[in-house]
Amino acid sequence: MGKIPRIFASIALVSIAASAQQATFQDPLLDHFVGKWVLQGTIDGKATTHDIVAEWVLGHEYVRLHEVSREKDAKSQAAYEAIVFIGWDQPSSQYACLWLDTTGGGGLTGQAIGHAKRDGDKIAFLFKGADGSLFHTTFAYSQSTDTWQWLMDGEAGGKLQPFARVKLTRRQS
Repeated sequence: MGKIPRIFASIALVSIAASAQQATFQDPLLDHFVGKWVLQGTIDGKATTHDIVAEWVLGHEYVRLHEVSREKDAKSQAAYEAIVFIGWDQPSSQYACLWLDTTGGGGLTGQAIGHAKRDGDKIAFLFKGADGSLFHTTFAYSQSTDTWQWLMDGEAGGKLQPFARVKLTRRQS
């Protein structure tokens, strides 16, 4: 192989390797989610407390939230548990959220994926059900207190129906 073809082959290999490596997703707002949290407030009209662990996963592409209620069911299991993934959907230039939980197992066939644009320190996801139902989940970060507010609302007839009002504070180790 001559000198010129080797140079082209080397350039081609370097180009292929560079295109195969993708930049890691960076998001300063989502960085504030990472850690251990205590969720307190009301969900469906009932006072509740949950523990949440949030971390970057899958090559720093998603923040995974693992949420477990402290309340127990009849089998002494957590009354509620969820695994939530938040990432960036490049084609739509929006956040995407996959929410899987123990409320009936229909997450993958129901309204498990929401989308949102960032508005300052707030991310307001809209989840659309196959039946046309709408559910809003808003995460709002307060830099001054290093806390998150979660507001969850169903939508009926164009009006929001409050479902959850909770606050996340960092869990002390």
